[in-house]
Amino acid sequence: IIEDEKDIASFIKKGLQAEHFAVDAAINGKDGSYLALTNDYDLVLLDLRLPDIYGLDVFKKVKEHKPYLPIIILSVENEIKKKVEAFDLGVHDYLTKPFAIEELVARIRALLNRDKKLGSNNLKIADLEMDLKTHTVKRGEQKIDLRHREFDLLEYFMRNPGVVLTRSMILEHVWDMNVDPFTNTVDVHMRYLRKKIDEGFNKQLLKTVHGSGYKITDEE
Repeated sequence: IIEDEKDIASFIKKGLQAEHFAVDAAINGKDGSYLALTNDYDLVLLDLRLPDIYGLDVFKKVKEHKPYLPIIILSVENEIKKKVEAFDLGVHDYLTKPFAIEELVARIRALLNRDKKLGSNNLKIADLEMDLKTHTVKRGEQKIDLRHREFDLLEYFMRNPGVVLTRSMILEHVWDMNVDPFTNTVDVHMRYLRKKIDEGFNKQLLKTVHGSGYKITDEE
């Protein structure tokens, strides 16, 4: 989130975290563009009236280096001319303030769902299934109860089957920039998750890649 009004940024952040998103926030264009360019985000929410750089200039800077990064404009500017200008530049969506958090979440999911990797509400690897709408997980016929963070962690793995995910990648996508990068929280959560997902089953899906990180795969 790149938004200078702290109350609005806090409102959005809490609303998105309640929907299982990991969220970072910046209060000006300089910090926001730096974060957007140096981190691997799935989407950016961008205010237009920032105190240092106009929002569309931030958009152009980010788009130059990350042309496929989805960006939604959030603004009190509701003139058709301004919206047309934004869409002509390549903005992915434009939401006028004030807005309901439910609508913002719906627009975010619609944008993320354009990516084939993120396009389904049901993820499956081998006999492990995740339903994103009902927030349920089962392996075979056995239901698996996961805590909030465990669910987010497993979702990230299931969206990236076979990909080695480093600890820093996991921290960025499942937690946020305020987490201590030297903490062992990833390893602790992985132990809990592996116990629930793999223990008692013939095939182990969550695997440690020594010196690199972790991955989920149904290959031996």
